[in-house]
Amino acid sequence: MNYFADMTWPNMLKDVIDILAVSYIIYQLLVLIRGTRAIQLLKGIFILVIIWAVSTWFNLYTLKWLMNQMFTFGVLALVIIFQPEMRRALEQLGRGKILGRRTAVDEDETARIIGELIKAVNYMSRRKIGALIVFERTTGLNEYTESGIAMESRLSSELLINIFVPNTPLHDGAVIVRGSQIAAAACYLPLSENPFISKELGTRHRAAIGISEVSDAISVIVSEETGQVSLSMNGQVVRDIKEESLISKLFEELKPPAKKERRLFWKRKGEHHG
Repeated sequence: MNYFADMTWPNMLKDVIDILAVSYIIYQLLVLIRGTRAIQLLKGIFILVIIWAVSTWFNLYTLKWLMNQMFTFGVLALVIIFQPEMRRALEQLGRGKILGRRTAVDEDETARIIGELIKAVNYMSRRKIGALIVFERTTGLNEYTESGIAMESRLSSELLINIFVPNTPLHDGAVIVRGSQIAAAACYLPLSENPFISKELGTRHRAAIGISEVSDAISVIVSEETGQVSLSMNGQVVRDIKEESLISKLFEELKPPAKKERRLFWKRKGEHHG
């Protein structure tokens, strides 16, 4: 058999277009789910595929049978699990936003954002204006920004204060910050169901803890009752945090990872030469 008989320019061109089209679709799907909880589920599926391949290679019959059963019923489970991501993908495709990108924030812009936040938080704390400001990080928060009012506005202390002033249309709910912009205001967040949370904490604090339980977001809360400022991340909350500690923690968590690695590299290099 001559394997090269069909290797004509038209056929080769079709194959190249076919490969590029499939590669592009896979790439866009990965971009779409990057930064969402779906990526963690895909990692779990990848591990299961490896286990199935190992069981097939070494003829581990029981393990192979178990994996086959999981894959048989897993298709329906995947449709249910990925339903929010699939719905969002179709909506973005219909709106022509499948090619959207998340804006990176450099270290100088991060410092500006934190400075604006501190000015707004200090103002609201003195006047006991309740506020909840959530910073999106690796895990995407699209499903929560869609529950609020889209803004896509440059973050400033004046805008934050105006949003949370009582009796204004957007004051009830959370502000979600994406990059250097306020992505949305008046957003609804999941409330934490942790039974060990202090009964003194109200809805804002429970929402801040709740969003940190389902994502890696970091939240700043201003209490309407006491004016205290709190910081929530990783399912925990630090109440009545001091301004210096808040600035330090925010800068540590929000500045670009590349900057952290670069600074650590130069520090080690300087120590070596010293």
